[in-house]
Amino acid sequence: MKASIPAVSAASLALALGAALSLASAPLTAQAADNEKCFGVALKGKNDCAAGPGTTCAGTAKVDYQGNAWKFVPTGTCEKTASPTSPTGFGQLQAFEETKQAS
Repeated sequence: MKASIPAVSAASLALALGAALSLASAPLTAQAADNEKCFGVALKGKNDCAAGPGTTCAGTAKVDYQGNAWKFVPTGTCEKTASPTSPTGFGQLQAFEETKQAS
């Protein structure tokens, strides 16, 4: 029995799509392994992902140093990175409520 051309094309497309998706997820996994989420250090529109209710993902921070917006930073550097809105003055490993607005 011969395979029809549309069936072969569909199978090829499915394989190619699967390979592309697995390659696309590899950099994020590697990035997450060497980095940590740091809240309160992202500039407006430059966060790496979700910034609280009403936001979707990357680039949705409404203001600089937003307490619920995070950015990937090298592991161990978050709490050494300045954040003018943080209660400690540095990035936090968890979301926080800003103590003051960034200037």
